[in-house]
Amino acid sequence: MRTLGKLLALLVVSFSIHAQNMIGPEEGFSPEIGTMVSMLNDLSNRVEYTVKDLSTEELDFLMDDKANRIGSLIMHLAATEAFYQVYTFENREFNKEEKKQWQTAMSLGDEAREEYQGHDVHYYLDIYKEVRQKTLDLMKDKDDAWFASVPEGYNMNNHWAWFHVMEHQSSHLGQILLLKKRLPKN
Repeated sequence: MRTLGKLLALLVVSFSIHAQNMIGPEEGFSPEIGTMVSMLNDLSNRVEYTVKDLSTEELDFLMDDKANRIGSLIMHLAATEAFYQVYTFENREFNKEEKKQWQTAMSLGDEAREEYQGHDVHYYLDIYKEVRQKTLDLMKDKDDAWFASVPEGYNMNNHWAWFHVMEHQSSHLGQILLLKKRLPKN
């Protein structure tokens, strides 16, 4: 019995140390959506942690003429999430105004290399966090039946769409980490 008590005590300590590394339902959301929220937030926390101390010059670093700037990639993550907000919550694509706001960040390339420079990290992270907060606010009003549903005329369910947002962030976090490693040493 003493061994079981020690084991339980060890598990409690281990759980409290690693609680932030848990994937599972988040309070205030249906179970499936809450689990996705925990994954989305884990990735956004890692993106933020990776870039939070970068200078404007580091955010603007261009590894070569075909690469993306770190700032552009953060904007791309925000734009993609904003697209999936209207796609899944409103069953539509960007309207003219939204395209004007997000198209450069969605497409990346030469326009994004030109447009997204000269800003500090707070500029990018404030936009990124604002988009995420809107996602969370919208998801609170949905249930797991909505999450599993396939909107009329679409070929994916809402769960897959938000899984794609999560995997997309993971892929671009890898790019950001690579670019960060390639930053010129001062």
